Amino acid sequence: MATTVVPSNSNSIALASKFLPLVDQVYKMESKSAILDTANEFIRFDGANAVKLYNISVLGMGDYSRNAGFVNSDVTGTWETYTLNTDRGRSYMLDVLDNDETLGLSLGNLLNVVEREHIIPEVDAFRFAKYATGAAAANKATGTLSTGSGVVSAIDTATVALDDGEVPYEGRLLFVSPKVYNLLKAGITRMVMNNDPNVNNVIEMYNDMRVIRVPQSRFYTAITLRQPSDNDDAGGFAPNGNGVNFMIVHPSAVAQVMKHYVARVFSPQQNQQADAWLVQPRFAHGAWVLSHKTNGIYVHSDSTISG
Repeated sequence: MATTVVPSNSNSIALASKFLPLVDQVYKMESKSAILDTANEFIRFDGANAVKLYNISVLGMGDYSRNAGFVNSDVTGTWETYTLNTDRGRSYMLDVLDNDETLGLSLGNLLNVVEREHIIPEVDAFRFAKYATGAAAANKATGTLSTGSGVVSAIDTATVALDDGEVPYEGRLLFVSPKVYNLLKAGITRMVMNNDPNVNNVIEMYNDMRVIRVPQSRFYTAITLRQPSDNDDAGGFAPNGNGVNFMIVHPSAVAQVMKHYVARVFSPQQNQQADAWLVQPRFAHGAWVLSHKTNGIYVHSDSTISG
């Protein structure tokens, strides 16, 4: 009696179980903008490609009358709708023998490279460009920073602008390019205690703001998302604006959502196109500056650094 052998696809399940959780882990570890992710309780998904954020507004104070009491005021609560900005992905095929002859390392490295070198940089660049564009006009400055004292002065000016805009002091984040970060270190005087062999000039906080270094390749006032038309097209993104020197963001001024973020992995037995592993990452996300909080962002860019 003939025996029917059904090819096992357990390897696909094992690999998916092993590698797919890394998508979320690497994103949180390597992304420079993930710290601004909006808490889920403030978001309501509306249909397939939009989110709603709640906004409440009231009128100002009036004189109290001992006869009539308080002057009434309406309380207006609205859900603002924001459409997801991007839906991106790509398909990669890895020949089964290429993976086998590298002891299975090619598949794991493929996912890692796609994540670290393409998805995360693009998401960061997209968000920072959105926030640079959406900042209040009065909170946009352009100039070349070449000294430590110049960086300190520019950040002080930005802080004053946020203070005047009544942006909360607590929770502000200072994103800086590597060049500006080094200049900032040079502009700060530090004291070293006697007999202390440890010298560390890393800046983690500056004027109560957490300092986050952002590679210049992800830090522009505008970018272009490329749309590849065939297998050989580079895809990804390209800078299309001035390089950002630094950006101060209060998290309450922005909203960013990664609605869908997954990498589909098909084994060679499942792949109908070729005897190869098929990996298809996809991510749909959005980033917005809230219309009533544009003064919660300050951006300083350099026209000599352009994409």
